[in-house]
Amino acid sequence: MTGTRIAALGHYQPAKVLTNDDLAALVDTSDAWISSRVGIRTRHVAGPDEPVDEMAAHAGAKALASAGLTPADVDLVLVATSTAIDRSPNTAARVAARLGMVSPATMDLNVVCAGFTHALATADHAVRAGSASRVLVIGADKMTEVADWTDRTTCVLVGDGAGAAVVEAAPDSAGAGIGPVLWGSVPEMGHAVRIEGTPPRFAQEGQSVYRWATTQLPPIARRVCERAGVAPEELAAVVLHQANLRIIEPIAQRIGAVNAVIARDVTESGNTSAASIPMAFSKLVERGEVTSGAPALLFGFGGNLSYAGQVVRIP
Repeated sequence: MTGTRIAALGHYQPAKVLTNDDLAALVDTSDAWISSRVGIRTRHVAGPDEPVDEMAAHAGAKALASAGLTPADVDLVLVATSTAIDRSPNTAARVAARLGMVSPATMDLNVVCAGFTHALATADHAVRAGSASRVLVIGADKMTEVADWTDRTTCVLVGDGAGAAVVEAAPDSAGAGIGPVLWGSVPEMGHAVRIEGTPPRFAQEGQSVYRWATTQLPPIARRVCERAGVAPEELAAVVLHQANLRIIEPIAQRIGAVNAVIARDVTESGNTSAASIPMAFSKLVERGEVTSGAPALLFGFGGNLSYAGQVVRIP
């Protein structure tokens, strides 16, 4: 079996920016209230004519260009999303059509906020098993379309965007790979984060999610590092699901990644669900804040109370 690596990353966000002060004109809130509780200052909002697959295609095209590849080089497209409205064609097929791909396999994965790390593991497995040679993995969500804009506890959290990674084969000895995934869920607590109803609306039990994330997830994240043979202090970057700064910082501290750059894209992007990890990771790489070849922990968690993480080498 061959190894795998992330060859390149890309991200996309809509042009429209919604500030905390803008939200204060819609619901009973304030910049001080939002900043102190979740750390978010701004978020990007897609327009009615900017669907999930369009954002996903923009991010995917950027990742392919960064890798020096064409759409024809991809034989599997995986899109992690929980906010695509239409069931068929699926989002991955629509992305493939937008990019002009030639007969790729196309699949969507709905694991909400942990979607990208589940999709990345699936891509890793497909390449290692020989069923794909190069995979475009995308996390994309339009959370503002499922937001309840009368609920000040949830509408202040969400934003829209997409992030993408190109996964391809690499010798296991290359030191630029994707480590083994550790994934799971707490099914009996799936009600804690929901996108339900007609029309679908995002809701969550904030305190339950906070307690679960800050107490139960740090030891799981450390086990991800153990599986990869990387000590937490060796990590160059930690990219957690960008849910809430008050969740991200305690988890990062309890992991013990004392030398790592901690992604805090939530402050400018809000919670973009499956898009949050690849988007934050892509920005760190694009800005030169991390070193190519160094280990980074990617760890998604949230909806379904699912989680998935792996250590990867920075492209």
